Amino acid sequence: MKKPIIGITLDSEESGQYSTFPWYAIRKNHLFSIEKFGGIPFPLFHSLASLPDIHSMVDGIIITGGNFDIDPTLYGENNNHSRSLKNVRTNFEMRICELSLKKNLPILGICGGEQLLNICFGGTLIQDIKKYNKNSLDHEQTNPRNETSHCVEIKKQTKLFEIIKDSEIQVNSSHHQAVNKLGKNLIISGLASDGIVESIESAEHDWCIGVQWHPEFLITKADELLISSFIEFSQKKL
Repeated sequence: MKKPIIGITLDSEESGQYSTFPWYAIRKNHLFSIEKFGGIPFPLFHSLASLPDIHSMVDGIIITGGNFDIDPTLYGENNNHSRSLKNVRTNFEMRICELSLKKNLPILGICGGEQLLNICFGGTLIQDIKKYNKNSLDHEQTNPRNETSHCVEIKKQTKLFEIIKDSEIQVNSSHHQAVNKLGKNLIISGLASDGIVESIESAEHDWCIGVQWHPEFLITKADELLISSFIEFSQKKL
């Protein structure tokens, strides 16, 4: 049986550490978590010129996060608390996300990828959680990322609940921004105890889910079920 090709977005850096020239990067667990459940990871370089050809090769899309923020002007706000921006990356991710939504291709948004999904649907972001709510949880955990740090309540009658079959899960956390105004035709499927949105999904697409945590670490059974479901659905699209 042919395995689904999963397009996964890369982070980018201009220079430093690895090379004095611009370079792309991705953690190995992003790629091997795809392979573990039957997909072939296909890292996506940020080329708008090749975008139609790139998109035609893949059966599903994972939009990853990174140590940067999305330009607030893209959701109609001034830059109040956003940190470093990567506009070339963001522009590419928004374009490939929009293409995938039009073709009803399976999409998984992870961390910043969830936030980008919300913006593609017309939503907005909290630019800094601690400035928004000083009593919020620590969403930038100090313990290692391959450990959980807080729980998320999963709403019943959502696709995410259908996948993981549990109303409360433990997750890792590495973000200072989050969904604010929800995009059109999106549903909130998971919330942290402080009210921060932890997962969203499209009400008009077959498989389009964004999560604020990092399931590629495969810490819990819920992480495994989420990645497995995404790959399985991408297989059905072949």
